Amino acid sequence: MTGTSALPVLELTGIDKEFAGNPVLRGVQLRLYPGEIHALMGQNGAGKSTLIKVLTGVLESSGGQMLLMGQSIRPDSPLAAQKLGISTVYQEVNLCPNLSVAENVFAGRYPRYGWTQGYRIDWTTVHRRARELLARIGLDIDVTQLLSTFPVAVQQLVAIARALGVESKVLILDEPTSSLDDDEVQKLFEVLRRLRGEGLAIVFVSHFLNQVYAISDRITVLRNGEWVGEWLANALPPQALIS
Repeated sequence: MTGTSALPVLELTGIDKEFAGNPVLRGVQLRLYPGEIHALMGQNGAGKSTLIKVLTGVLESSGGQMLLMGQSIRPDSPLAAQKLGISTVYQEVNLCPNLSVAENVFAGRYPRYGWTQGYRIDWTTVHRRARELLARIGLDIDVTQLLSTFPVAVQQLVAIARALGVESKVLILDEPTSSLDDDEVQKLFEVLRRLRGEGLAIVFVSHFLNQVYAISDRITVLRNGEWVGEWLANALPPQALIS
């Protein structure tokens, strides 16, 4: 982890969210630094999902400030968030199983050739660049095969490769291990450690305490829509999260 001596990649201050006048987030804070894995924890109903939706432009906050690389942002859609450099990999992978691995990595932004690059898709480049992105996370598979032929663990890695392909500054993983076995979890953690070493800022949302402590550098806890605090993972006893 780069540590708190660096400037935050992402900083949320006083984030509020109301539904029909009912507050669901109140004064939430989050600081995310380059080269760290930051766990977001809380029981069901704590506000984790709502905060992620605000971060990714699915919901608009009712108050507060979001800074990305020191600049104020207010994404109004997932696409807007992605263009800013905020990508999310969900528990249920949001990809197209009936398309190839390479098509999923580059869907909607295929390299092209021809007059002003507006004509045909350059499949040679698509396949080469897909293999390069997958190699970056240690995955060697046939990128021309349908995504549906691979297990969920591989599909999640493809989703991460897609995020890398759009040069994400922030990668949010929302309950990524819920459908994985122990070996697949360890493989995912190897990938996350590699990306952390490259300086990527990662938000890890999970309710598995052992996994949070195995992979996270810092932990932010929400309770009943409010910010409880932020700790270094090695300074927060697991018992404190349970109580």
